[in-house]
Amino acid sequence: MNQSKKGLSNWVLVVAVLALAIAPLIFVRDAEFAGADGKAEEAINEIQPGYKPWFKSFFEPASGEIESLLFASQAALGAGVVGYAIGLYKGRSQQQKREE
Repeated sequence: MNQSKKGLSNWVLVVAVLALAIAPLIFVRDAEFAGADGKAEEAINEIQPGYKPWFKSFFEPASGEIESLLFASQAALGAGVVGYAIGLYKGRSQQQKREE
C-alpha cells in the first residue's frame, strides 16, 4: 500500500471515530449522560452531607454532554497513541528479524 492511500485510510478512521463520539449527542435526545464522577459525588453527599471539595475545576463544560464528548475524545486520542506505539515497535522488531 502506498503512502497516500495509507494517509487517507488514517484520516477516514479519525473521522469515523469522531463521528461515533458525536453521533449519540445528536441522535439521542433527552438522555441523561452521567459519568462516574457524578455518581461518586452523590455517594459522598449521602455519606457526609456537609463535605466541601478541596478545590474546584478551572474549566467547567457547559453541559454533561460536552463533558462526555471531551472525555471520549481524550480516550480515543490516548488509544490512538498507544496503538501507534505498539504498531511502531512491532514493525521495528519485524524489520530487525528480516535484516537478520
